[in-house]
Amino acid sequence: MAKIDPEKLTGPQKAAIFLMIMGEEFTSEVYKYLDEDDIKRIGIEMAKIDYIPSEAIKKVLEEANIEAKEMLGDLSLSPEEFLKQSLLKAYGEKGKEIYEEIKKEIGPEIFKKLKKLDPKTIASFLANEHPQTIAIILVHLEPELAGQVIPYLPEKVRSEVLLRIALLNKVDPEIVQEISDALEEELQSVGGALGKRIGGPEKAAEILSHAGRDLEEELLSEIEDENPSLAEEIRKYLFTFEDFLNVDDFAIQTLLREISTDDLKLALKGASEEVREKFLRNMSKRAADLLKEELEMMGPVRITEVEKAQQNIIRIAKKLEQEGKIVLSKGEEEFV
Repeated sequence: MAKIDPEKLTGPQKAAIFLMIMGEEFTSEVYKYLDEDDIKRIGIEMAKIDYIPSEAIKKVLEEANIEAKEMLGDLSLSPEEFLKQSLLKAYGEKGKEIYEEIKKEIGPEIFKKLKKLDPKTIASFLANEHPQTIAIILVHLEPELAGQVIPYLPEKVRSEVLLRIALLNKVDPEIVQEISDALEEELQSVGGALGKRIGGPEKAAEILSHAGRDLEEELLSEIEDENPSLAEEIRKYLFTFEDFLNVDDFAIQTLLREISTDDLKLALKGASEEVREKFLRNMSKRAADLLKEELEMMGPVRITEVEKAQQNIIRIAKKLEQEGKIVLSKGEEEFV
C-alpha cells in the first residue's frame, strides 16, 4: 500500500483524498461527471491507500478552501471498500466492472507481497529470472524499493534490466499472469494486471536515481553503447534544467564559462523566473544587464529549440561534474 506524503501529493492522490473525505454519496455524484479513465486514475490511488494522515487531509482541504474543523483526525477507513461502494452507487453493475478493472490495474498480489520484503531478498528471488521478467516486476514496485533492488542483482543483467524498463510500454495481461504464477510457489501469492503503460525512460530514471550514485553512470554507459538515444532520454529525466536551482553558485559560475551565449539565451527564455535569476546573479552586472535586454528583445521561440539548448547546457554540466570541476545536486541527492 502507498505511503501518503503530505508534501508530495499528486493530483490523483489529492482527488482521491478529497472524495474520501466528502463521503460515498458525494463521490458517487462526482463520478457521473468524470470519464472512465479519470475515475480509474483516481480509483487506483484510492485503492493503494492504507490510511490518510491528518496533515494530508488538512492540505487537501486548504487547497479546496474548506475548513478542516473536525476532519483533521487521521482518516482510517477501507479505501477499497469506499471505492467499491461509491462506484456501485454511481453506476450499479457497471461500477462493479470498473472496480474490478482498477483492482487488476494496481498490480497482482505478487507485487504487493514483494513490497513487504527487503531489497536483498527480492533480488534473490529475481536473480535467475529473464531481464524482461525482472523489468516488469520492478516497474510495479515503488521506485525507491526498485532502485534498492538493482545493486543486488547480478552485474551482467543490471543494465539490461534498466534498458528493458525504459523500453516498456504495454504488457500483455497473460504475460504478467505467467510471471505471477511462476513466482507463486516461492511467495505463495497470485495476481494479474491490465496491459497499461508502466515503464519508459522516466520510470527507468526514477528507479535509477535510487540505485546509488556509483551505479548510475556505469549502467547508463552500458545502455548508451546499445541505444544512445534512449540513454540520452533517461539522462534527461535524471537532471532537469530547473534542478540548477539546487546547484551552488560556484558551479553555476564555472558552467557559465563553458557554455555558449546563444544556448544560454534560448535556455533561459524557457526557464522559470527563479532559474533565470539564479544564472543572472552569477554573471557580472554588465553581462547580466546585456543578457536581460537580449531576452526582452527576443521574439517567440520554439519549445524544441529551448529544450535542445537546455540539454546542451545540462550535458556540459554533467561533463564538468565527471571531470570533478563541479558538483550537481537534485533535491537532497548529489549526482557524481
